[in-house]
Amino acid sequence: MPMLKGAIHKLATFIVIAVAMICPAVASASSEGESKINPKEIIFEHLGDGYGWEVPFNHHVRIPLPIIVWGQDGLHCFMSSKVDHGKSYTQGNATFLISPKDGEYPGKLVEIVDGKEYRPWDFSITKNVCALFIAVILVIWSVLAVARWHKTMGHKAPRKFVGAMESLITFVYDGVIKPTLGAKAPKFAPYLLTVFLFILFMNLLGLIVVFPGGANLTGNIAVTLVLALITFFITNFMGTKHYWKEILWPDVPLWLKFPIPIMPLIEIFGVFTKPAALTVRLFANMMGGHMIVIVLTLLIFIFGAMGAAVAGATTVVSVCFSVFMLLIDVLVSFIQAYVFTMLSTLFISFGQEDGHHEPHKPAPQSTKN
Repeated sequence: MPMLKGAIHKLATFIVIAVAMICPAVASASSEGESKINPKEIIFEHLGDGYGWEVPFNHHVRIPLPIIVWGQDGLHCFMSSKVDHGKSYTQGNATFLISPKDGEYPGKLVEIVDGKEYRPWDFSITKNVCALFIAVILVIWSVLAVARWHKTMGHKAPRKFVGAMESLITFVYDGVIKPTLGAKAPKFAPYLLTVFLFILFMNLLGLIVVFPGGANLTGNIAVTLVLALITFFITNFMGTKHYWKEILWPDVPLWLKFPIPIMPLIEIFGVFTKPAALTVRLFANMMGGHMIVIVLTLLIFIFGAMGAAVAGATTVVSVCFSVFMLLIDVLVSFIQAYVFTMLSTLFISFGQEDGHHEPHKPAPQSTKN
C-alpha cells in the first residue's frame, strides 16, 4: 500500500510538472486576448531564435542577452532590452532596432541609415547561442563528475546521477562504438561519446520551458548541420587509402567505371548524402515533436470560441495528449541522440576500412594409412 501511494504521488507530481511545462505556450497564446489567434506566428515564435530569453508564464518580459554587432561605423555592444518591444536604440551615429514582421529582415536586428534598413554583421549571444553554452557546460560537468568519482573511489560502482551517466557512457561505448570500430574505438570514442551526450542534453533542455531550458537547439537545422559536418570531415579526412579507392575506383566491372564513371559518381554522391541524412533526421524529428505539443495546446484556444463546454472538453483532451507527447519526446530525445551516434560510428567505420582480410587457409590434407 505505501508503494502504491508513492507511485500515485510521483505520477501526480509528474503530471503537474508536465502541465506546467506547456503552460507558457498557453499563456503566450492567451495574451492575444479576443483577437484572432495566428497559430503559425505563435508556433514559429516559440520554435525560433531570439535576442532575449522569455520568462515563464509572461512572454512579454525577457531576460536580456548581449547584442554584439559590427555596423556601418564599427563595433557596437549593448543588451537586448534596449531594443525590446519595438524600441530603437541609438549608439553614436548608429540606430538599431529589431525589424518588424513587415520589414525587410523580420525579427532580425537591423541598423537604420538614412531611413533604410541594413543588416550588420551579427555576433550576438542569442537564446540558441546561450543554450549551446549551457549544454556544453552541463556535458563537461557531467563527464568530469564521473572522472572525479573514479579518481577518488577507484572501481567502486557510483550511484545516483554519476551512476546514470556512467551507465549511459558504458551503454554507448560497449554497445555501439567498440563492436563497430574494434581496435580503433579508443581513437574515435571521445568524439562519439561527446556528440551523444551533447545531443541528449540539448534535446532534454528543449523540453523544459523554464530557464535554462526552452531553446529549440536540435530543431534548428544550423546546429544539426554543423554536427553532421564534423562527422563528415572525420570520416573523409581520416579515411584510409582503401576507403578512397572504393569510392574513386570501386571493385565493380570495368564498364561501370570506364569510360563513363557511373559507379564513382554514385559513390561520391553517397559521400555527401550521409551528412545530409544525419542533418535532416535529427532536425525533423525534434522539430516535429516540439511542434505537435504546441499545436495541441493551441487547440484549446482555437476551439474556445465555440463555447465553454467545447473549450472545457478540448482543454482536457489537449492537456492529456500534450503530457503524452512530452513523455514520447523524452524517449525520442534519447533515441535520436543514440541514432545520430550510431550512424556517425558506422560512417566513420566505413572510412577506416583497410581492405585486409585474413588469408585463406588451405584445408588440411587427409593422411592415408
